[in-house]
Amino acid sequence: MTEDDAADEISDIEERIKELAESAERCRRIILGSKAAIVGGFALLLITLFGLFGAGQVAALGSIALVLGGIVSLGSNVSTLRQTEAAISAAEMRRSELIGRIDLRVVHDAPLKLM
Repeated sequence: MTEDDAADEISDIEERIKELAESAERCRRIILGSKAAIVGGFALLLITLFGLFGAGQVAALGSIALVLGGIVSLGSNVSTLRQTEAAISAAEMRRSELIGRIDLRVVHDAPLKLM
């Protein structure tokens, strides 16, 4: 593998890492929303059980659906986040390996830029 090929592959890996990081951030936002849905569902269920604000059976069913939907969404996105973080870690290791293979040269007698 030539140095140019390695540089191109490193660039591709860095782009992939960026995409994976964006995906991980989306998962984190969805996880936060899922937790909010679970808490909101439980709160609505308690309000319904205690008969506050005239909430009825529809509110009870809606709150249960909200809790279950939040749990499913939370579990799915936590799993996806773990897989994404593992892929980021593997890509970073590959990038480090490629950087380590490049024959870097030390530049001597280079003039210093004045500010």
